[in-house]
Amino acid sequence: MEKKPLVTVIIAVYNCEKYLAQAIESVLAQTYKAIEIIIIDDGSTDGSAEVAKSFLPQIKYYFQENSGPGAALNQGISLSQGKLIAFLDSDDLWVADKLSYQMRAFESNPDLEAVFGHVRQFKSPELDEASKQSIQIPVEVISGYFKGTMLIKREAFERVGWFDSQIKIGDFLDWYLRASEQSLKSLMLPEVVTKRRLHKTNMGIRERKSYSEYLPILKASLDRRRSNSK
Repeated sequence: MEKKPLVTVIIAVYNCEKYLAQAIESVLAQTYKAIEIIIIDDGSTDGSAEVAKSFLPQIKYYFQENSGPGAALNQGISLSQGKLIAFLDSDDLWVADKLSYQMRAFESNPDLEAVFGHVRQFKSPELDEASKQSIQIPVEVISGYFKGTMLIKREAFERVGWFDSQIKIGDFLDWYLRASEQSLKSLMLPEVVTKRRLHKTNMGIRERKSYSEYLPILKASLDRRRSNSK
């Protein structure tokens, strides 16, 4: 039997004990089984470490001082052994066939470098009714151009470059803009592959803070494009 390529799944976690177990379980439930799971604990002060360690030895767990999501993801990549790399936010979920869908796409088109899929957004079940009402979901299913849907070949990721560890929010936006500038060969699958959990912390604190970082990220990309066109 032909050996299947190893996929490294990196989950960076910071104070997400409430949702981490479900995220890990959704990776363990994948129908594609050649998986290495790396949990990078970015200095959590809640029970995230205990949750993660409860899955040993099915996962690999590493702790670091709080350095931000980009630094945590880069640490995971540096420790990874897979020929392909995937990421999952510690409060989100994968559908069981996520990696199987994407590996079939790579097999059908060997020139592909990255495969994305659609996202189904959902309100976290434990929220009270008032909190649920405050979260608006204009479109439930959307094209998932974000790291939680992506499966990418290692050499393609390294060609684009690692995450900018100085960016606290918007790390993937910066990376994806650089990938687009380098003509990353990617495909968007029609299937839903990731379920994005919406909750009070996700929709409130994180989203408001992100706006101030998006503008310089977009400007930097525009400046690079102008420079390269000269």
